[in-house]
Amino acid sequence: MFSRHISRQLAAYADGELATREAQRVARHAAQCDRCRTDLDEVRFGKSMLEHLPVAEPPDAVWDAIEAAFPRPQPRPRFSASRWRRPAFAAFAILCAAGAAYWMAAHRPGTRWEVVQIRGAVHGVARIGAGEWVETDASSSATVKVGEIGSVEVAPNTRLRVVTARRGEHRLALARGEIRAKIYAPPRLFFVETRSGTAVDLGCEYALHADEGGSGLLQVTRGWVSFQWKGVESLVPAGASCRTTPQAGPGVPYFDDAPEKLRQALENGSLDTVLAEARVRDTLTLWHLLWRVGFADRQRIYDRIAALTPVPAGVSREKALKLDPATLTLWKDELAWTW
Repeated sequence: MFSRHISRQLAAYADGELATREAQRVARHAAQCDRCRTDLDEVRFGKSMLEHLPVAEPPDAVWDAIEAAFPRPQPRPRFSASRWRRPAFAAFAILCAAGAAYWMAAHRPGTRWEVVQIRGAVHGVARIGAGEWVETDASSSATVKVGEIGSVEVAPNTRLRVVTARRGEHRLALARGEIRAKIYAPPRLFFVETRSGTAVDLGCEYALHADEGGSGLLQVTRGWVSFQWKGVESLVPAGASCRTTPQAGPGVPYFDDAPEKLRQALENGSLDTVLAEARVRDTLTLWHLLWRVGFADRQRIYDRIAALTPVPAGVSREKALKLDPATLTLWKDELAWTW
């Protein structure tokens, strides 16, 4: 999907060494590129392991035995073995411990999450695991602690199931009702399924509503969410919303402050009004529409985006109208500066 990857910048990004603009570019790229996102998760995991592992101090007898088994050629260097052997052993111990910790984490069985359920002024605390449900009525609500990565507030009249509860995958299924998720973790560790789409966390805070018929509404307040269903994907940034139906999956996202006429036109399918009302920021909506209309309408949308903001180098009209993935991704990355 990407013509260039950012692997060489990931360590500096994880350490906070990049300039603000470059860090934003890396963050947007990693949010959309599976390979770079996986690489970044591994960098962060390794960094966190190194930060928390203790340094072991070996007894002198260990080094005496090593030196006896591997005598050095004469003449000996002019530095004490005690100056180099302890750091070397500490580094070796860290690598061994990190490998062991990673293996244990990868093979850890599913865990149970804490649930605080509220009925009026009465609080009850329980733990819940994969396959179990949290259900609230009109007079109750709940908060689910999602492992160590965040929490989910469960509104009244909501039915929610834990699908998976383990490291690397925290997955819920919203049968009906409304939740508000606050997630503080690398992208794509937290998922919420509905009948008409799956919300994939890209490091965010959002509300998700689903009705009995399977239709729903996603509203993002921080970060990004990838809303997916049967090959359809909508990328929803902070301040934007996206409706979804069981017939078509996620719709076209729009900013909550978009003109009222534009939002109504999306509901009614009036492309003329959408194009006329679109602001620079509404290229979010126009870019998503490119994928979902016929060729003639696609030309009109391209021309409107080009009129609102300059087309960046590397984006050709011909390739964009053919829905070339690399071209449209490059265009999106540039447009996102205004979103």
